[in-house]
Amino acid sequence: MKPETTSSAAFFVRDIPILGNLILAPMDGYSDLPFRLLCRELGSAMSYTEFINALDILQGHPYVHRKWQFAPEERPVVFQIFDNDPHRLLEAALRLQEYGPDIIDINLGCSAKNVSGRGAGAGLLRAPLKIARIFRLLSRALQVPVTAKMRLGWDDGSRNYPLVARIIEENGGALIAVHGRTRQQGYSGQSDWEAIAHLRQLVRIPVIANGDVRCVADIDRIRALTGCPAVMIGRGAVGNPWIFSHLDRDQVTPVEVRRVIERHLALNLSFYGSEQGLILMRKHADRYLRPYNPPAEFRRRLLTCQEWAEFLLMIAEFFARPLVHSPTIS
Repeated sequence: MKPETTSSAAFFVRDIPILGNLILAPMDGYSDLPFRLLCRELGSAMSYTEFINALDILQGHPYVHRKWQFAPEERPVVFQIFDNDPHRLLEAALRLQEYGPDIIDINLGCSAKNVSGRGAGAGLLRAPLKIARIFRLLSRALQVPVTAKMRLGWDDGSRNYPLVARIIEENGGALIAVHGRTRQQGYSGQSDWEAIAHLRQLVRIPVIANGDVRCVADIDRIRALTGCPAVMIGRGAVGNPWIFSHLDRDQVTPVEVRRVIERHLALNLSFYGSEQGLILMRKHADRYLRPYNPPAEFRRRLLTCQEWAEFLLMIAEFFARPLVHSPTIS
C-alpha cells in the first residue's frame, strides 16, 4: 500500500483505507451497480450493495447475483446481507466472500415489516445475544472485515444501542454505521444525532453517521455534532448524487444534470438491458427533473416511456427550453 494512500485515509475498516468521508447508503431498489458507480464517480468513498437476503443466496434465487455484481472502480465494496439466523448468515457470507467483496455488512437497521417482523434487520436489535453470535461466528470465519448498519433500537422504550454497539465491537465487528432512528420511527420524526455522538464515544471502531442528511450544511452539522469520521447519505442522494461532490441541487447546472441523466441511463442499459434498464431509470429521471417542476403531461410521458431513444429525445427537448430551479421542490 502506498504511504500517501494510507496518510490520506479518512478512516480505516480494519486495514482497509477509506479515502473520503461521504458514503452512499445501502437502499433497496436504489443502490444498484449503476447508481453506486455514478455516486462513486461524484465522490462517494465506498460502495454498499442493496441488502441481500441470505435465503436467496442459499437457495440460488435466479436474479440475486445482480445485487452483488460490482465494477472494479467501486472498491472498497461492501456486500450487505440480512437474515435472523446466525448459521444461515454465516453460510451466505462464506459463499459471498468468494465473489470478492472487501467487507461484509450485517443489516440491523431495515424497518420494513416483512424483514424486521421476522426478526431480521432491525428485528435483531431485540435479540442482542443473537447479534453477539452472528458477529462472533462471522468475524472468526471470514477473511474480510464484518461490519454493521443499525438503528438506535426497536422503539423509544428500548433504545439499546449502547449495548448493541459494544456487542458488535467485542465480537469482532470492524465498523458501525448508525441511522439515528428506531425501528418504530421508520423514517418519521427526526434522526437523533446526539445519540449517534453518544454511540461513537462508546466504541473504538469507526462509526458512520446516518439520517436526515439532505444538503451540504447537514453534512457539516452532523460531523461537527457527532465527531464521526464519515457520513452516510441515502434518500438525500436520490435526485442529487452531486451531494457527494459537496454540491446542493441548486448549485448544479442544467447541463450537468442532463449529462448525469444520460450517463445514468447508459449505465442502466448496459447492466440491465434496454427494457429493464429504462424502466428502472424512469424513477431516477423523475427525481433529477423534480427541481424544475416539469409539466404534469411531460412527467406522465416520461414515466411511461417504453423506448430509450425516445426517452433521450424527451430529455433533450426538456433541456432545450429555459429552466428555472424551484427552491421549494427537491
